Amino acid sequence: MTRRPYRWLALLLLPMLAACTNIFLQPDRVHHYPQRPLGTPAEDLWLRSSDGTRLHALRLPTAGKPKATLLYLHGNAENLSTHIHLVSWLPAEGYQVLALDYRGYGESEGERDIDGAHRDAEAALAFLLKQDWAQGSPVIVYGQSIGGAIAIRMLAGSPLRHQVRALISDSAFSSYRRIARDKLSLLWLTWPLQWPLSYLVSDRLAPEAVIGQLSPMPVLLIHGDADIVVDVAHAQRLFAAAREPKQLWIVPGGHHIDASFHPELRQRLLDYLRTQSQTTD
Repeated sequence: MTRRPYRWLALLLLPMLAACTNIFLQPDRVHHYPQRPLGTPAEDLWLRSSDGTRLHALRLPTAGKPKATLLYLHGNAENLSTHIHLVSWLPAEGYQVLALDYRGYGESEGERDIDGAHRDAEAALAFLLKQDWAQGSPVIVYGQSIGGAIAIRMLAGSPLRHQVRALISDSAFSSYRRIARDKLSLLWLTWPLQWPLSYLVSDRLAPEAVIGQLSPMPVLLIHGDADIVVDVAHAQRLFAAAREPKQLWIVPGGHHIDASFHPELRQRLLDYLRTQSQTTD
C-alpha cells in the first residue's frame, strides 16, 4: 500500500518525461531587453535549418578585421534578447559573434524540439562558414548550458567540425538523464523515484558519450563550483570523457554561465581565444 502513491506519481510524470528531452527547452517569444546595452552594432540575420525552418540570428561585428568569429549557442530559457549580453563584450576585444536562436525561440520559426535544435546549430555553423564577413577568420564554437551540450553533440556528428578551431563549453551538463536525476533528487516527493523516473528521459544525445570524438579539436570546459543549476560534477565527467587537447577551468565561487562576469576569468578567456586564433592548422 505504501508504494501506491509513488505509482500514481510516476503515472502523472510519465507524459512529461517519457523519452523526451524537449522538457529541457524553455523558450519564449517575448523580447526581453538586455540587462546591459550591447555596446556594439547588431545585425539581424536569417537562415534556414536543414528542414527549412526559418531561424533568427544576431551578428555582432568588430570594428576591424576580427581575430576570430564565434558561433554562440545560448542556454535553455527565454531567447537571445536575454542571453546576448553574455557575449556582447567580445566585439570590442576583436572577436566577432554570430548568436543563434533555436527554433521556437524569439523570432525563429517552428516549435521547440531538441533534435531540431541540433540541426539548427549545424545550419548556423554552415551559414557562418559561407559568409564573406567570416572568411579568413578562425571559427570557434561557444556554447553555454544546454548550448554547450548541443555544441558538443552537433560537432561530434558534423563533417564541418574540421573547419572549427576550438570548442568552448560553459556550464554544460554531461547527460540529459543525469541532470534529470539531479533535479528529481531535490524534491522529497520525487527523491525516492529519481532513478526509475530519470530512465524515462532519453539519453541518446548525451554529450558525454561523444565528446571524445572531437579530438584533435581543442576543448575548453568552464564551470563554477557554486553552480546550483548544473553541478560541477557534470564538467568533471565531460572532461574525463574528452580527449586531448582539453582544459577544465573550475571557477571558485562561480555560478551558472557567469564566467564573463569575473574580470580575471574574462582575461583568461581572452588569452585562450588569442592562442586558439593564432594557432595554424
